[in-house]
Amino acid sequence: MMLVRQKEKKVTRRVSIVLVVLLAAALGAGCSAGDGKEPAKPAAGQPPQAAGGAGALTSYVEKVRRAQAARALAAKKWGLARTPLAAPPPPAVKPKITFRKGFEVGDDSLPPVFTTVPTKDRVVFLTIDDGAEKDPELLTMMTELGIPYSAFLSDYLVKEDYDYFKRMRDRGVALHNHTLNHRYMPGLSYTAQKHEICDQQANIEKRYGKRPPLFRPPYGNYNQDTLRAAKSCGVKAVPLWAAEAFPDHMEWREWDRDLHPGDIVLTHFRGPGDWKGTMPDMIRRVMKTITDKGYAVARLEDYV
Repeated sequence: MMLVRQKEKKVTRRVSIVLVVLLAAALGAGCSAGDGKEPAKPAAGQPPQAAGGAGALTSYVEKVRRAQAARALAAKKWGLARTPLAAPPPPAVKPKITFRKGFEVGDDSLPPVFTTVPTKDRVVFLTIDDGAEKDPELLTMMTELGIPYSAFLSDYLVKEDYDYFKRMRDRGVALHNHTLNHRYMPGLSYTAQKHEICDQQANIEKRYGKRPPLFRPPYGNYNQDTLRAAKSCGVKAVPLWAAEAFPDHMEWREWDRDLHPGDIVLTHFRGPGDWKGTMPDMIRRVMKTITDKGYAVARLEDYV
């Protein structure tokens, strides 16, 4: 009887290994050029463990395939050059975020300022600032493509249409703090900075149901008072950016003008009145760059 059980366990283990290999192949195929057939993992959640049974893994592999097939169709619909690559499952433990070297002010008790998340995953993070352009096509496009992004909002622009960003939140987008009035923080007193940051914290919590853990200072400028004020009202970290996207070009912080694992990409809610194209044009451009360089877009909040 014991021999029979041992044989059954070996068979089950072999089946699980085969399914894990299939799952890895499915995720790997999601990181190749899209022709509508390559699979990818769902936008959120980790794959089931082998201990969950062969059936769960089989189901997950099929879900992966369906998700990437839908993404490939959406990529064609929206005119993307290639199907966006599938991000890996979120890390079980989020990496420790510290100040980027040279960006430190104050001490380590303050929210760290950084431009890249420490990870070996070939992922980058898309963030969109301010709130001037409220293009409904952007909401539909990003939902259909399954591309995650984070919004950093300034109230003086968002208040023109609070509901637009509520619809964004309802589609799974995290809404973060970019101050009330987009002022140059180092030019303000501590009290004035606290008003700009903390009143926006309260405003976002009141209107959208959650106090933001992340804050981005306007223009990327800050001093020790900025970080002290941000910490006082619940900010945990201050993501800046390593690259910036426009409809017709990319701009780079790093000397090699390239992407790196964990880089944060900045863009803005803008339209033809401010730059050479629409927000969907910008997404087509930035996704071509990201995909051509072999990266997927992951959800920032899964890592920070």
